[in-house]
Parts: sequence; structure tokens; C-alpha cells
Amino acid sequence: MQTNEVEKYSGSCACGSVTYQVDGDLGDVTYCHCVQCQKASGHYVASTSTKTSDFILTNEESLIWYQSSQQAERGFCSICGSNLFWRLKDDDEVGIWPGSLDHSPKLRGKEHIYCSSMANYYEIEDGLPKHDFFPGYENEGDVYGVKKKL
Repeated sequence: MQTNEVEKYSGSCACGSVTYQVDGDLGDVTYCHCVQCQKASGHYVASTSTKTSDFILTNEESLIWYQSSQQAERGFCSICGSNLFWRLKDDDEVGIWPGSLDHSPKLRGKEHIYCSSMANYYEIEDGLPKHDFFPGYENEGDVYGVKKKL
């Protein structure tokens, strides 16, 4: 029997000073190998996403938003340094690093993006689609959809 209950998820930084709740669906996981993600995390990043309207910060006392480009910003805890979120300006989604979610919900991998920027010390062998840049865009200068391929 199917129910119409809304999915609910919660998460936090390592020290618990930033907590959040998602009252809705989480997207499949995208693995980003861009230089910004490498610098922010020390490796590539896994990111799920939800609608901004389904995302609730329940404690943002130590949350800092860092503008990492003209189009995007990244949210992290100023106390423990946990990287938690990213979002595009004028977008209706927030990216969530799934390791910050409580209870490790079942999420599926979707794709790898910015493979043209990946470091040379690892291989991608999971069989997921690989894109040199953001899907549908031609080069790294087209970050976040400045010039989409027709």
C-alpha cells in the first residue's frame, strides 16, 4: 500500500552547530570533480539536492556562506569546518553533501561531472555516465550554464 507521506531527512555538521531538515525528496547523487570542489573538500564531492522550499535550517548559528564563483556559494560550519551545502544564485535547489545527512538514506549515484578536471591519482570505475563539464555545456568557462550547447 502506497502512502502520501512526505519524506523527511535531517543532517548536521560534525559539531552539531549547523542542523537542517529536508521535508521532501532528495535527488540522485552527482559526483563533481571540478577544481572548486577539490579545493573545498580535498577530493571530489558527492552532492544530492532538494528544492529550496523543502530545505529548512533548524540551527544556523555557525553557518557561513562563501561565494565561490559569480554563480554559486558554499555553506560550511565556521566552528568545525564541515562543508555542507552549495547553491546557485536564483536557483530553486540546494545541493547537500550526503555525508552530512543523518541515518545514511539510500541514495543512488547518477553521474560524474567535470571529469576533465579530475585529479590523476584515482580512476572512475563505477559505470556511471561521465561528463567532461556540466552536462550539456561545452567547456569549463561555461560553468553553471553560461553557454549551453544547442
